[in-house]
Amino acid sequence: MRRQIDSALVAVAVTIFWVTLAAPSVGFSQNPPMPDMPMPNMPSPAATPAEQRPSIETGLTLAELEEMAVNNNPTLAQAAAEIRAATARRLQSGLYPNPTVGYQGEQIRAGNQRGGEQGFFVSQDLVLGGKLGLNRQMFEQEKKQAEVEGDEQRLRVTNSVRLFYYQALAAQQMADLRRKLSKLAEDAVTTSHQLGNVGQADQPDVLQAEVEGEQAQLAVVAAEQKQLRAWRALAATVGKPEMPLAHLAGNLEELPDDNPEEWLKAILQNSPAVKIAQLGVLRAEASMARAKREQIPDLQLRGGLQENRELDALTNRPIGLQGFAEVGVQIPIFNRNQGNVQASLSEVERAQREVQRVQLVLRERAAMLMQNYVTSRATVEKYRNRMIPRAQKAYELYLKSYGRMAAAYPQVLISQRTLFQLQGDYIAALESLWGNAIALRGFLLTDGLEAPSRPGGMDQPVRELNVPAPTTSMQPQ
Repeated sequence: MRRQIDSALVAVAVTIFWVTLAAPSVGFSQNPPMPDMPMPNMPSPAATPAEQRPSIETGLTLAELEEMAVNNNPTLAQAAAEIRAATARRLQSGLYPNPTVGYQGEQIRAGNQRGGEQGFFVSQDLVLGGKLGLNRQMFEQEKKQAEVEGDEQRLRVTNSVRLFYYQALAAQQMADLRRKLSKLAEDAVTTSHQLGNVGQADQPDVLQAEVEGEQAQLAVVAAEQKQLRAWRALAATVGKPEMPLAHLAGNLEELPDDNPEEWLKAILQNSPAVKIAQLGVLRAEASMARAKREQIPDLQLRGGLQENRELDALTNRPIGLQGFAEVGVQIPIFNRNQGNVQASLSEVERAQREVQRVQLVLRERAAMLMQNYVTSRATVEKYRNRMIPRAQKAYELYLKSYGRMAAAYPQVLISQRTLFQLQGDYIAALESLWGNAIALRGFLLTDGLEAPSRPGGMDQPVRELNVPAPTTSMQPQ
């Protein structure tokens, strides 16, 4: 019986490693009592997730990261350059053709006539049919597309910063927790060695404690590498890839407002991708109107002065200065631009279908994200309000029973590992909840390093989404 009690005490020391995840703020004695001493006080119940909610600490805030991205992300400068280029193209499209000035000479070597005709001319094409105004209307729609593309890119960058911020915040919280658990595992190993030296612990118990400690160290390495990966993605998005790892201030458990149906409605009506497609229809219609006016010919004017050195038959003197003028116009008999008109009609139809396609693509992708969001929301609420408190209560009861020698140690260990798994899944569910909420509230725009589309080009309303899937694990691993 005494030997069984000694082995149980070693198990208690090892158990501390698993306990702390349920009660990270609770202190434990590093020296378990000898068999002939009374059992230690059992740890108090761990606080529920709502009670454990940390206050915002000093550190790098989300607002500061967003400001960095606005100032340093190169895609925003690219979008601004596209707006300037579209404005310049609009200006160019409405400019009048330049006149032509030149020299004209005829019969320059006239033999006995002493010269010939030499002078200058000016020619000008007069654009008729309001074609220049239609050009400006067409490129005005392109300019508006570029402006909406700029708004879309700002949303992409902002949403990407927010997404990586919450991923890094979740990784930071998990890494902190893993480090605390590793410290307690080291204490458990030291305690098991001390008990082994005095003959109160068997060699298998010491080896088991050492394995638990090494597993905790590996868990710290994995958690820190995940935090570093999320930080590097965040630093690249804000345009400062060399920014050293810093503490993030924030509260992962301050959940977003829950209104996914309104988010979906806003996506289908107000998404920049939909607005760009609608402006594409207006641009195609303006291009069609311009193609129809092409059959109206431009007026070609040409005139000038020249010196005629030929001798007048009556006066036998040079004729002198004389003027000339030409007026011409193309007759649209064969080419009335009918091919381009038909092509522009097809472009209008295609642009109209593009609006429908973009809305369907957005609806399709939003359906998946809404499912993930609803699942993550339900998971978070279940974990926080029911599952973790119940698992915590079960652990507390098993621990008290074990202290009275009324329960077996494996039951305590199973309850601890269940609580450990639930709390790990809880953090993952929070990360997934925030990621899907950000994507839905931000019109599914999350790739902050993707180059903005050029106006008039094929817009990609939904690109690669870096949104975590909801956690579904509810059993200990």
